[in-house]
Amino acid sequence: MSNSIKPRIVRGPAPKKRLTRSNYRKIGLDSIRRDFQDRCSYSCQHLLRAGGLKAMEIDHFNPRKKKNFIQEYENLFFSTRHCNGSKKATWPSESDFKLGLRFLNPCCEEDYGPHMAEDSGTHLLVGLTPAGKYHIRMCDLNADHFITERRDRAEIWALLKSGGRIKREHPLSDAADVVAALRKQAEQMIPEFPFLVKG
Repeated sequence: MSNSIKPRIVRGPAPKKRLTRSNYRKIGLDSIRRDFQDRCSYSCQHLLRAGGLKAMEIDHFNPRKKKNFIQEYENLFFSTRHCNGSKKATWPSESDFKLGLRFLNPCCEEDYGPHMAEDSGTHLLVGLTPAGKYHIRMCDLNADHFITERRDRAEIWALLKSGGRIKREHPLSDAADVVAALRKQAEQMIPEFPFLVKG
């Protein structure tokens, strides 16, 4: 992990109260939500698209630290139930690490772009490095609902970038209202990722 690359997530200050196994969700949730901007640290899906706060969990990035009485704030990530359930207590072995197989930490590195990209035709995420491939597979980032959301997001942004040309038969009379509604919806979707450059 290169220190010259800006991480995707820049974390703010940790809660002042000590985080323990029994209180980390209650004490840390607001700060974690702030840091991850209400998005899953792995899929980038917004909590409103994931099903609300009840569909979100706090993942222990390194699950081996979950058993510690004192919880390190830097190890607590906002996650959809889907990604957290897919990742579970998995952690790469020493031999996996030697092969470059590991989870990507968006608080320490740029994950989308250098390690993963989106195929603009299929909207599948493609691993560009062993770590990217491992991360996609272990977090199940190509689940059908993520692909559908990325496809829908691409269509909405294409419409918005085209200047919002709307057909007259649209139920909203003002094209500006349509564009505003689409923009609001698109901004809550998984953000655009660097697309895979096909050679």
